[in-house]
Amino acid sequence: MLVFEFKTYGKASQLAAINDAIRTAQFIRNKAIRFWMDSKGVGQNDLQKLCAVLAKEFPFANELNSQARQASAERAWSSISRFYDNCKKGIPGKKGYPKFQKDCRSVEYKTSGWKLAEDRKSIEFTDKKGIGKLKLKGTRDLHFYQINQIKRIRLIERADGVYIQFCIDVNRQEKIEPSGNTIGLDVGLKEYYTDSNGLMIENPNFLRLGEKLLKRCQRRVSRKVKGSKNRGKARQILGKHHLKISRKRKDHAVKLARCVVRSNDLIAYEDLRIKNMVKNHCLAKSINDASWYQFRIWIEYFAKVFERVTVAVNPQYTSQECSNCGAIVKKTLSTRTHVCKCGCVMDRDENAARNILSRGLSTVGHTGTFGLDPSNALGELTSTLVGEILPKQVSS
Repeated sequence: MLVFEFKTYGKASQLAAINDAIRTAQFIRNKAIRFWMDSKGVGQNDLQKLCAVLAKEFPFANELNSQARQASAERAWSSISRFYDNCKKGIPGKKGYPKFQKDCRSVEYKTSGWKLAEDRKSIEFTDKKGIGKLKLKGTRDLHFYQINQIKRIRLIERADGVYIQFCIDVNRQEKIEPSGNTIGLDVGLKEYYTDSNGLMIENPNFLRLGEKLLKRCQRRVSRKVKGSKNRGKARQILGKHHLKISRKRKDHAVKLARCVVRSNDLIAYEDLRIKNMVKNHCLAKSINDASWYQFRIWIEYFAKVFERVTVAVNPQYTSQECSNCGAIVKKTLSTRTHVCKCGCVMDRDENAARNILSRGLSTVGHTGTFGLDPSNALGELTSTLVGEILPKQVSS
């Protein structure tokens, strides 16, 4: 599935209609959650039937396309099924009980309710919300794909305007020659990551660099009267700065992950529990700013595209264990150099990256460091499962 995003512009009436459609989608989702809370044995089909009942009861819900109403109910069921799965897995702590949505920013259409122009440069929404025709501004070319390949269309409100996403049913695969390299990655706060070859990538710290400007914008928001137009303008400026930082962070993760995957046949990394790590209030901001999870997601995505092997290994004792002799050398976080009795002296992150690589190679049952061909590996064409523990990962 490919997702192409375009920015769109419209009149004030069209933007108001888009906002109305998004609020209607939020209303239907919250009604579905309430119906599930008040009734026993409610399934996904019951939520789909509820959409028709809401359309008859509320005129503004009937104005939204029927498949868009069903997509909102599917969003509600997605949160419910996630809660059920967490309960079955026995995850400690909170299980993610479904909550009502307070600030929805998107509405999703399926295969009806819209019509794409012949030149593929504009789209018209045909439901009763009155959105009308919107121009598409972007670099992607939709002429390469058939109309029936477009499975979903999303209207998204962001701080800097309205965007339209096209979800296209395409299996993306790219063939490249095997590089014969394997690599282990140890992510950190001082350096973004250190690989098993000793290469260190500097941590960009996008949030830290833009924090001064964000605080100034936040003070301006606080000084304005609640509900006033000036406060709304100040909030929009603050949102644009946050959006810019998040886009920088994503761009950095995407380019770095693509480079790592193209250059190596096997990538091993730690199976970190970011949710537990951010409970440390001293490091939470820095951990979130580093966006390790986003980096991992893009590594796994590009591994599927380029048919590479990715392995998430258990992070326990990767920093304490000596990569040369296997002895345990106790260190604090302030100790940045690994010094072992066997004579091994190196940076602690490089030592951890080597341990991660050795564990990754043992996990996939790989014999020999060079000449790895993913096409000949059994069960290794699939990337690792996000958020799963080591025994559940894909292995040969």
